[in-house]
Amino acid sequence: MSDREESFEPLPTRREFTLEAALALLAGCVITVSDACGSSSTSPSQTPPSDVTGSISANHNHTAVITGAKISEGAAYSLDIRGTAAHPHTLSITQGQLTSLKNRQSVTVESSSDFSNTFGQHSHSVTFTPM
Repeated sequence: MSDREESFEPLPTRREFTLEAALALLAGCVITVSDACGSSSTSPSQTPPSDVTGSISANHNHTAVITGAKISEGAAYSLDIRGTAAHPHTLSITQGQLTSLKNRQSVTVESSSDFSNTFGQHSHSVTFTPM
């Protein structure tokens, strides 16, 4: 015989073999765990809209602000933009325009045409740009 001794590792047991085989199969798998219990069926809450101040063309002390509450409500309404001016103007804000603002899209609205001793009969274009 030769002087060299050969050493053999004992064969794995059936249990060890099965465990090693299962681990080898799972090594390439991705396991996803999700919280199915107690989760809400509603969509995640969105941040409520902020007030949006309008930029008024040829402005002379008018003020136009659509509140976040009006945007959330979504019902058409008339907005008085008199501010500290000596004469009135109104804007007719539609439901569609409020939806656009809620979706953070700019909206431009033409005011009513009203008379002023200083400026005569005129109107203003008001642009609302949500942040």
